[in-house]
Amino acid sequence: MATAALDFSFLQRPAAFGKGCGQEVDVSEEFNQICAVEPMHFQMAPVACPGTFCDYVKKSGNAPGLMDFKHGTTTLGFIFDHGIIVAVDSRASMGSYIGSQTCKKVIEINNFLLGTMAGGAADCSFWERHLTRLCRLHELRTKERISVAAASKLLANIFFQYRGRGLSCGTMIAGWDTKGPSLYMVDDQGERFKGDRFSVGSGSPFAYGVLDSGYRKDMTVKEAVELGRRSIYHATHRDGASGGVVRVYHVHKDGWTKMIAGEDVNELHWMYAAEKGMRGDE
Repeated sequence: MATAALDFSFLQRPAAFGKGCGQEVDVSEEFNQICAVEPMHFQMAPVACPGTFCDYVKKSGNAPGLMDFKHGTTTLGFIFDHGIIVAVDSRASMGSYIGSQTCKKVIEINNFLLGTMAGGAADCSFWERHLTRLCRLHELRTKERISVAAASKLLANIFFQYRGRGLSCGTMIAGWDTKGPSLYMVDDQGERFKGDRFSVGSGSPFAYGVLDSGYRKDMTVKEAVELGRRSIYHATHRDGASGGVVRVYHVHKDGWTKMIAGEDVNELHWMYAAEKGMRGDE
């Protein structure tokens, strides 16, 4: 049986973005290099209907648990008067097995855009890095930085095309453009929401409890960073699928700044316990 492939060659045709609108397309060396690494196609499962194969097998009962993905994480983002705070943990897990304690869950799309990962690490990492290339191509074609709304819409459109094909993604796109700070949540169904506060992942109910109780629009940067750090810590303390280190970014009018490169949640546990006059092992 011939192997089906999903055609991606349309990504290499700049005419659809430039010449068709009466604009000149910048065919620079960097433009050509970026286009050269775009995937031409993805190999699909060697079956008659690869798009519905997983759902068909699941319904048949021949592979119980096929689509029951085991994953967990905690990511959050919120807008305040001085920009956006993005905070994440770093644990990658497969059910009860901890695969990594140092997973990088913030994708640095460009100097003014960040993306977060929750769900399947491979799915989120690949498509957000692909979004990085699309954003750079947009900048080369139009001579201006892509807006946060447009970047999130590109990602939502990709996920929408793959609905029902097994993607596992819960992402946030945070950035600063001509309209100021913007924060979007995009999931693997192609749904896209704009808001001031989001937390995504298995630890998000615990993170929301701390985030909602301490959130104010008029916080200082220091207070906002601490709120993000504390929210992630409490999620890792209660959610077994979250852990590792806490990373915090601050998005502002001049770009983004990494405020906390990685603080071990175990050390934070003892520190916060001492602040409350407790031993930490109660």
